[in-house]
Amino acid sequence: MTKYSSEEIYNILERELVTLQIKPNEILSENTLCTRFDVSRTIVRSALQRLSQTGFVEIIPHVGTRVTPIDLEEVNQFIYMRIAVESRVLRDFINTMTPPQVERLRFCKTALEEAVEKAGDLSELTAEQSNTLLTRDLAFHEVYFECMGKRILWDILTQPKPGYSRFIRLDMLGGKNLPDVINEHAELMDIIDRADISAIEDVVSRHLYGGIRRLGSKIYSDQFDRYIKY
Repeated sequence: MTKYSSEEIYNILERELVTLQIKPNEILSENTLCTRFDVSRTIVRSALQRLSQTGFVEIIPHVGTRVTPIDLEEVNQFIYMRIAVESRVLRDFINTMTPPQVERLRFCKTALEEAVEKAGDLSELTAEQSNTLLTRDLAFHEVYFECMGKRILWDILTQPKPGYSRFIRLDMLGGKNLPDVINEHAELMDIIDRADISAIEDVVSRHLYGGIRRLGSKIYSDQFDRYIKY
């Protein structure tokens, strides 16, 4: 009996790709993966084919399987789409919100702040700690999608994506994004408390484009050059 199914291997590799434990442009060896998971080449190939279909890897005949670089245009277009969707959902939320819903948001805002404080030295974050903090970040946004009955939209926005999901992780390296994220959640909470619909798009845009703003020209530096498709 095999220890791992193709589905399980796919999920493990997808998580490692998203969290940059497996880096863009790395070559994945079928032999190494077969040994690691103690499975046949057929099972490994099935998982790699699925990763190819979702855009995380590229299978090159007679060469091997290469992890795709992060496509900046894909990242930019996804952020553009999310701003449009999230601004509309937040506007609807402000128009219909109840006091318990607002306090649930405030609870999620505070939970992220406490998790960041508990994490200690942000420059030494592990992949697991980054996952925890990102989950806390997303939990804040999830509240108003859920309150507006937009769970399907939220699930689509938060599915692992070869561009945006990995770009977020680049932005998280060394925890440099977290002070901004906390401040921007506070701004979002403020416009919700004041029911200031006119400020929504500006704050949401600044928040979601934060990674591009923080990384700036470093995206094009030798540090990230091997990760990025321009």
